[in-house]
Amino acid sequence: MPRPGFVLEVDRSTPSVLVWHGEGFRLERLPAERSRVVYAPEPLEPLADPDAAIRAALAAPVGDSAPLSELLRPGMRLTIAFDDLSLPLPPMRRPDNRQRVIEAVLDLAASSGVDDVVLIAALGLHRRMTDTELRHAVGDRVFDAFAPHGKLLQHDAEDPTGLVMVGRTDRGEEVEVNRRVAESDLLVYVNINMVAMDGGHKSTATGLMSYRSVRHHHNVRTLQHSRSLMDRPNSELHSSAWRIGRLLGEHVKVFQIETTLNNDTFPSEMAFLQKREWEWSVRDRATFLAASGGLNLLGPAAKRTIFQSILAPHQMTSVQAGEVEAVHASTIANLHRQQLVDVEGQSDVVIFGLPHIGPYNVGSIMNPLLVMCLSLGYFFNFYMGKPLVRPGGVVIVSHPTPWAFHPVHHPSYIDFFDEVLSVTTDPLEIEKGYEERFATDEWYRHLYRTSYAYHGVHPLYMWYWGAHALEYAGGTIIVGGNRRAVRRMGFKPATTLADALEMAEDQVGRDPTITYFRCPPVMLANVH
Repeated sequence: MPRPGFVLEVDRSTPSVLVWHGEGFRLERLPAERSRVVYAPEPLEPLADPDAAIRAALAAPVGDSAPLSELLRPGMRLTIAFDDLSLPLPPMRRPDNRQRVIEAVLDLAASSGVDDVVLIAALGLHRRMTDTELRHAVGDRVFDAFAPHGKLLQHDAEDPTGLVMVGRTDRGEEVEVNRRVAESDLLVYVNINMVAMDGGHKSTATGLMSYRSVRHHHNVRTLQHSRSLMDRPNSELHSSAWRIGRLLGEHVKVFQIETTLNNDTFPSEMAFLQKREWEWSVRDRATFLAASGGLNLLGPAAKRTIFQSILAPHQMTSVQAGEVEAVHASTIANLHRQQLVDVEGQSDVVIFGLPHIGPYNVGSIMNPLLVMCLSLGYFFNFYMGKPLVRPGGVVIVSHPTPWAFHPVHHPSYIDFFDEVLSVTTDPLEIEKGYEERFATDEWYRHLYRTSYAYHGVHPLYMWYWGAHALEYAGGTIIVGGNRRAVRRMGFKPATTLADALEMAEDQVGRDPTITYFRCPPVMLANVH
């Protein structure tokens, strides 16, 4: 049986702990007897036959849903939507879960005589996927059968003819959805659930809607009142997404398919990153020294190339299909089985070592805004119950935080960082003074629709993503980052972790309690 995640109380005999630092990592000593390390559970055993499990789930759905085969009929319009490249992280080895599921759905559709089938990548406001990325997600068979005939599409949240308003929720939220979806007899949504925030109605309410719909749950007030983003009953974002998704379900039948993965994150040559430090063999230590030393000799671009080529050996641990909410409840139970770690109490300081990749820099640069989003938006919210850090405590982040942006993927980020954060870092002021301009700028819209750029409003949403943490924490210190970039965001720069811990004492007092959240692999702290 795999061991669960656990919390290690640091004492003088505890070895140094590995801390990620972007495209690199280092060993750090934590103060003895007032520090603890939260470790992820070991990977669950994968499904022995995932393809058979998928077929079984389609034949025996959960909730109030007939088997998929009974929902398919000749002459119907079938749309299959699927999650985009923002997950899983790192990208998984072939075959991707999406490929397995889509192929099974298409086999059933063919046997039922369904000819009108379209596939849609549910991008939301994310960048378009390249053909290589699409092929990796759906597989060669599907790509070659659908892409050449214009049947493999990518959602366009700004297409004036490709969107349709189907109504408003009882809270006035506009539900403007992809036209092909709205005019379908059946929507099959294929999800990979890597974090508890994703899946359920959020799949359609984010991935297949227009900016005018997404803005209702990606706003400052909603995100400030989400406690946490990984705990749906306490997340205002999910309350809005559920209202939008339920209204969509009144207009088109939705058959949801969700899969979970184990947290087997790193290939065998990097297996030491998955292990706890005291379990390292002599070979693991030698590999660490060689890898860290070699990376120190390389420039940022070369290191990015190496790390962006990593494919994770994630494997499927569950699949569930049927009615959206019943499916998602089962998915979350399976996700918790892999990720949940019990943690007793909060600490004065929490430390996050950020890896090379997040949802929005696949094949790209982890720019300063994405450092903020990954640390204060994602890592801070990897909790249930209470945050790992107490109210007014200090968040310490390890990342090089370069003043660097991918000019194709993140053009509006460049302008936001230069023009907006130099004036204010207050999310409410940013939303009031700048959102409409960035959301409606015709050049940003053109790049989003025709190139590989994130939507013009996306950098603002990355900033809003940390709104809860900005209100809650007493300060953020970034270790080893570009000092100008760190200060531009209103954070404090530190040269070393020891320096950062000393600086934190100015906020929380001498001899603070410290929690190091050793992620990845991804986990979820259940803080009591």
